[in-house]
Amino acid sequence: MPTSLVSRSEFVSLRGLQVHCRHWGREDAPTLFMVHGWMDVAASFQFVVDCLAQDWHVIAPDWRGFGLTQSPPVESYWFPDYVADLDALLQHFSPDQPVDLLGHSMGGNIAMVYAGVRPERIARLINLEGFGMPMTQAKQAPGRYRKWLDELREVPSLRTYASVDEVVARLQKTNPRLRDDRAHFLAQHWAQENAEGRWEILADPAHKNSSPLLYHVDEVLECWQNIAAPVLWVEANDTDIYRMIGNKEEARAEIDRRMKFVPKMRTEIVMDAGHMLHHDQPEVLAKLIEDFLTIA
Repeated sequence: MPTSLVSRSEFVSLRGLQVHCRHWGREDAPTLFMVHGWMDVAASFQFVVDCLAQDWHVIAPDWRGFGLTQSPPVESYWFPDYVADLDALLQHFSPDQPVDLLGHSMGGNIAMVYAGVRPERIARLINLEGFGMPMTQAKQAPGRYRKWLDELREVPSLRTYASVDEVVARLQKTNPRLRDDRAHFLAQHWAQENAEGRWEILADPAHKNSSPLLYHVDEVLECWQNIAAPVLWVEANDTDIYRMIGNKEEARAEIDRRMKFVPKMRTEIVMDAGHMLHHDQPEVLAKLIEDFLTIA
């Protein structure tokens, strides 16, 4: 797929890992950090970057265990490590200045927590469907620990594909709105061919294992209400990610409740888009981003 702005790669040593970062644009342009979601990669932002009207230096890392970033020697992943990785990343690239930060899905959840933990480090924040996880109760703890222990007895694996066309089909099955050209571009960054000629997803299979720790939404919301930066909260009109929280009505009520904890926030809905709204409507999203960063 031809793109108007080609990214360049850099590997940075952060917290004992070689972290892969993609850069777009001139290094002397205003900087915008973008962090991707679960089972995704930094290259996922290519289409939005292509649609930005202004000059930006966009920096997007692959999270630990995704894309070209090194996988740590772990059996499961711990959410606070992502927050610490973001802290190290921003300290590396912008040690003295607060930053503009965009996060999608899991990346949005990480960004929102971080912005409440270090509010002085974030100038403006854009959250793309980072709603958070379902509420949990203490009585779930024994079952969660048991599930985690059971999973550790097995070696996790991810499906491989016979060709890049099969990877494309997999991406379009998850997101039927994904255009052919965009799917082919993403497939070659989301997976790579191995020595046997099979295509492997660029993700550590250990991401499939559960965390033994429960998600404490009250702690997360304490972080959210400590955010000092203006926040642009963006949802897709046809998202299905709410299913992680409950049925549609219950999830909507819970998301609305959580949103009230963010002190300075404006909301936008992107039409004709699903959860991967940066793939479905990059032109619309790019305009929302630049309008917000101009006036906020």
